[in-house]
Amino acid sequence: MVANPPSVPAARPQRTLRNPVEYRGIGLHSGKEIRIVVRPAEAGTGVAFVRTDIEDHPMVRAHGANMKARQRRTCIQDGRAEVYTCEHLLAALYALGIDNAMVEIDGEEVPGMDGAASEFFRGLRESGTVEMRATRPVYSVKQPIYVREGAASLVALPGTGRLTIEYHLDYQTKNGAVPATKQIVGFELSPENFEREIAPARTFVFAHEVEALRAAGLGKGATPQNTLVVGPNGPEANTLRWEDELARHKILDLIGDLANAGVDLDAHIIATRSGHGLNMALVQRILEEREREQEQGEAPGDSGLDIRQILNLLPHRYPFLLIDRVIELDGFQRAVAIKNVTINEPFFQGHWPEQPIMPGVLQLEAMAQLAGVLLLRKLENTGKLAVLWSIDKVKLRGAVVPGDQLRIEVETIRAKPQVGHVRARCKVAGRLVAEAELKFTLVDA
Repeated sequence: MVANPPSVPAARPQRTLRNPVEYRGIGLHSGKEIRIVVRPAEAGTGVAFVRTDIEDHPMVRAHGANMKARQRRTCIQDGRAEVYTCEHLLAALYALGIDNAMVEIDGEEVPGMDGAASEFFRGLRESGTVEMRATRPVYSVKQPIYVREGAASLVALPGTGRLTIEYHLDYQTKNGAVPATKQIVGFELSPENFEREIAPARTFVFAHEVEALRAAGLGKGATPQNTLVVGPNGPEANTLRWEDELARHKILDLIGDLANAGVDLDAHIIATRSGHGLNMALVQRILEEREREQEQGEAPGDSGLDIRQILNLLPHRYPFLLIDRVIELDGFQRAVAIKNVTINEPFFQGHWPEQPIMPGVLQLEAMAQLAGVLLLRKLENTGKLAVLWSIDKVKLRGAVVPGDQLRIEVETIRAKPQVGHVRARCKVAGRLVAEAELKFTLVDA
């Protein structure tokens, strides 16, 4: 008799903070004093960092698409807005189920605080949370998702309704510089477990690496209070909080990196000797698999719009309506839609009929229509039209032909009562075919 597979966890209401929380501290790598204020944000915002020290206060969302490879730390970047060493704060937010937050930061690095996540966790917990009408997306891993680099590996397996992690730390002796260390830690995510078992685990560095890291401009803010220094005989000066504190900190980093997937993850993850680079690769593979399932109709539709709902929002009609279905809506921040391109499209009759290719301007129009859906869902925009008045940073990267399914993604850069600014892109089977930034003015219909 075959057991029934575990059911998909029910989507819960999104949450934000009840009150702002302020932190001040020194960046572990930059050595600079940094102030951050974590503020409540509307549904669908996700976690976004606002660089208050840069003109126009550019923003970067904590999302897999914005993750960048950096030595010994997590980095997210979008244009001029770059923030790094954000993994401990993101882990605390994720563990508490705080989905939407605007983080004002006056520098490029999140302060190191205690070298772990305890101080972040306590401040956020004391703030309290507020539930929102929108639901939090859930992604349940259905088949193994695997990434590997040398002897390090990460595999995400189907879970049992929650996120569980098993970390295998294995350091071999290298000329006596690194003590032979093997640690295995199993963990099931909940606020209580995180606070007790993971949040206090501090960052660590091997003694023989310190000089090279400082020569590279890193570790300027590291102290014996926030960083474990591991010499040939183990940690120096500090007393370990657990015998397996190193593996527990690796789980802390992994949770913070997984937060960039932007979903409640239902999976069992087995990590072996992995770090930030491989964590980033796993997040991006999870997002790719989720996109594939959405496009094939396999993922549960916890948010979206059918064609009738689209027609209620947009004035466009055949043959100029270029969206078939909205498959994902994150509040007023992000939307994803599908356009199935067939040979029966009217534009193929006159646009290279012997070698049909969807005109790039119509891909831009599809992006603009989805942006209109995103902007016009706001109550204050009821009865208005989103009129396109600026297109910038346009890149047409590939041909779209009959039989393709166009995936259209739009993300809000700025939304004001009369103006909307979005970043948009089109993909086919995971391949980027077009991208642009669009600005709209909202006028009475």
